[in-house]
Amino acid sequence: MLYRPQPMQIRVKSMLPHVFHYFCDAVSLALEDRGQLMSISSATESPTPKYSHYDPITDQYLQCDQCPPGTYIKLDCTMEKNTECAPCPILHYSDQWNCNRECQFCSAVCKELQYVKQECNSTHNRLCECNEGHFLDLEFCLPHKKCPPGFGVEQSGTPESDTVCIQCPDGTFSSEMSSSEGCRSHTNCTKFGLKMAYKGNLEYDTLCQPEESSCEIDVTLCEEALFRFSGDLPDNWLTAIVQRLPTKMVALNQIELIKQKHDSHELAFQLFKLWKDHNQESEIGKHLSQEIQVCEKGVLKHIGRLNATVKQLATLMQSLPGKKIGKDVIENTVVVCTKPKQVLKLLSLWRNKNGGNTIALLKQIKTNRLPKMLRRRVKRLERFLSSSAMHRLYQKLLVEIFGSQTKPAKLDWK
Repeated sequence: MLYRPQPMQIRVKSMLPHVFHYFCDAVSLALEDRGQLMSISSATESPTPKYSHYDPITDQYLQCDQCPPGTYIKLDCTMEKNTECAPCPILHYSDQWNCNRECQFCSAVCKELQYVKQECNSTHNRLCECNEGHFLDLEFCLPHKKCPPGFGVEQSGTPESDTVCIQCPDGTFSSEMSSSEGCRSHTNCTKFGLKMAYKGNLEYDTLCQPEESSCEIDVTLCEEALFRFSGDLPDNWLTAIVQRLPTKMVALNQIELIKQKHDSHELAFQLFKLWKDHNQESEIGKHLSQEIQVCEKGVLKHIGRLNATVKQLATLMQSLPGKKIGKDVIENTVVVCTKPKQVLKLLSLWRNKNGGNTIALLKQIKTNRLPKMLRRRVKRLERFLSSSAMHRLYQKLLVEIFGSQTKPAKLDWK
């Protein structure tokens, strides 16, 4: 008597689809080894997966063709005909060759923070995937991890896996929290014709600056304080200053450009500055430079011990009227310039941006917003630059320019 595996058939019906395929083949192979299978299939060159079916009419196990994806077994094969397959109904699917008596029901809906990547059809279940920036952890979609400063993304997160971070190796950096940015190489200053002002680390890029120091100030506070007295000069004095400029070094169109660009008050300041710059090697120019250097030492004396933070410097610059100096510029100045020159450089940048009178505006600054120590030093600096010693130097300068042979006396800077 032939072996009839009805219990096995009942077991098969209760299993998941991927298990069906295994049991269909396993039963077929077991029976084939016993010589109890008779193959009933359509004439085709490519092998078709089989399953075993007991035929009560012949009292034999037949080896029937399985049904392809998108269908299920409607009628088993017989000695006379092949397996009859039927398409899966709506909202049902089968995704592989099978010997199932029905198709599987599609998943109802996607979960929170998921979207439908592929709708259900006869051969595929509804495919859900985590939203961008998330990955599936057990049954929940979680946000991809952000790598902290000093770490870069080694492997980007996917809908199935989290971000993998790695510490930035030497010569690279990462300055922000990110789930997508890797470590970047430090800037090569030499490549751009610059010099290194601040060596980069794991969290910051190398800071470059021109070969000439970016802390250089085109107009110092002492020069501004001195030449600002020239605003009350009559027009014929300005003409006299122009006549005394060395024509081989200063083109007339340069002077005309200054006249067109600036108002009368600013014009005198610019012409005096131009005269100084082109008389560096003259006796008068050397003496003027010496006196200005003494003045600048006095300025540093008033602010040299000032240990202001970036936040305090930002408060100072916000207290000045007009166009503001950005926080990034302040941070860069703090890195590039030494402590005594940070405030001077920022005031110079503010003046260039606004074209204002720094000395006059220091009197108007809203010092109540500043820390006590910073407030005191700003007031002392303003009083120093407005002192009578500065005015006496200015008067001596006029005498020197307009032909007096009297040697100027050394001024008492306090």
